[in-house]
Amino acid sequence: MGKAQAVELDGSLWFNRAESKFLGGDRIALLEKIDELGSITQAAKAVGISYKTAWEMVNQINNLAAAPLVDRATGGKGGGGTTLTTAGREVLEQFRVVQEEHRKFLKNLDQRLGDTGSLYQFLRRISMKVSARNVFNGTVASISKGAVNAEVTLALKGDTAITAVVTNGAIDNLGLKEGMAAYAIVKASSVVIGTDLAGAKLSTRNLLTGTIAKLVEGPVSCEVDLELPGGNTISAVITDGSAKRLGLKVGGSATALFKASSVILGVS
Repeated sequence: MGKAQAVELDGSLWFNRAESKFLGGDRIALLEKIDELGSITQAAKAVGISYKTAWEMVNQINNLAAAPLVDRATGGKGGGGTTLTTAGREVLEQFRVVQEEHRKFLKNLDQRLGDTGSLYQFLRRISMKVSARNVFNGTVASISKGAVNAEVTLALKGDTAITAVVTNGAIDNLGLKEGMAAYAIVKASSVVIGTDLAGAKLSTRNLLTGTIAKLVEGPVSCEVDLELPGGNTISAVITDGSAKRLGLKVGGSATALFKASSVILGVS
């Protein structure tokens, strides 16, 4: 198919570039190197990406998977010991099978499809890439409609839930119903980090407590990655002064707080 070989057709008849998929070839390659080398740092070097990019990929993979695919042991910038979980190795094996069958499928369809370049360009224009750091996969647990807005609770793995407030029109446009899969998207800049909140009364609906997995300190801002029960990770960007005042340390406990109105909902 000439240049159209950059386009892939999956079993759902979607044209996709591998790098835009939840588990495209680039992320599978990273998982394979993590499995082989036992280190995020070494795996990142092997596939030609930065340690920061690799870490963020692993966060996204674990957040969107039904169960965590990568098990990280904290160990500073070197990443500590990092291994694939049983689910991670199963995904690798399944991907290899699907990839082989996919090649056969495309070979058989090549003559019938002809030039797919124009279709790919159209789909590329209407595809969406999200800049927000936090994207969570979950199931709509409840929808409570008011006169104008609706409150939606999304159940995540690990008995974690996120509450969003969106318009009734958005509910209808997305076709949201209880029991269906959906995504919660939260900008890192919308997340506040707190500690020692026992007994505190807060109006913020979303309070997610976890363990600090990573701190990236800068002269002005500090990035905080908080590992939640079930394997999800939420990222926050706070001031460096706030991080020092809170005494944040890798391995310590903290809570991520954000308003329900800061949550964007999406569906596939």
